[in-house]
Amino acid sequence: MSMAAFQELDYGMTPLGELILRRREVLSLDRAEVFEVKLDGEFLMSSLVNDAEIALADFALPLVACDTCDVLVGGLGLGYTAQAALAFEKVATVTVVEYLERVISWHERELVPLGRWLTQDARCQLVHDDFFAVVGSPARQEGETAAPGDAASTSVFSKRFHAILLDIDHSPQCLLHAGHGTFYKTDGLKRLTDHLHSGGVFALWSADPPEPSLIDGLDNAFASVQVRESKFYNPLLDLDDVNYIVIAQNPSNN
Repeated sequence: MSMAAFQELDYGMTPLGELILRRREVLSLDRAEVFEVKLDGEFLMSSLVNDAEIALADFALPLVACDTCDVLVGGLGLGYTAQAALAFEKVATVTVVEYLERVISWHERELVPLGRWLTQDARCQLVHDDFFAVVGSPARQEGETAAPGDAASTSVFSKRFHAILLDIDHSPQCLLHAGHGTFYKTDGLKRLTDHLHSGGVFALWSADPPEPSLIDGLDNAFASVQVRESKFYNPLLDLDDVNYIVIAQNPSNN
């Protein structure tokens, strides 16, 4: 029996609003299968429009100088950034921090295309936590004991990373939650550097061109900053589109 042309795979209320995962066939694209996510009544992501999510890893990770790299990903979504990171030969671990537990369950229940791929890769760990709380806490030095209730109290977050890839908000000026705003200020970005190794890279996906205030904040926190465009064709809207990848790198001790 063939699958229905439209299926609502999951529905639930979350701290960020109504969350819906659906699958449909696009008749205008020869019945191409697409998985889509809506959050709080707004379209959030699509499996047919993932070029920039992949570019987030593809642009950033070649800049990291490490033989065995540990990568932290903020935001799981449909898993394309995590998959792209795992494709790099030098990547030893990918830790994905996702605030919405239902999103992790989609992968564990294999409701989304990459669910089996990510959950069966021993290098990949999906963690239910608040990315902004984790990176907002100072990284612990080796041997330092975590305080009770410390957001970074688990062993996963007691280490530094070679790369941190962030894809949560639509952009630093279009947030999923107002509480995320302090992260994009200079002080928040400086705290982020504590979680990176020397020479480590932070990369941010944005649907909008980055504002000068963000670049200034990154300039104050990192040794170098660059903005790259990810240009792609959006088959759902039948138009050429562009997203932005902002890349900042820690100074190297070498």
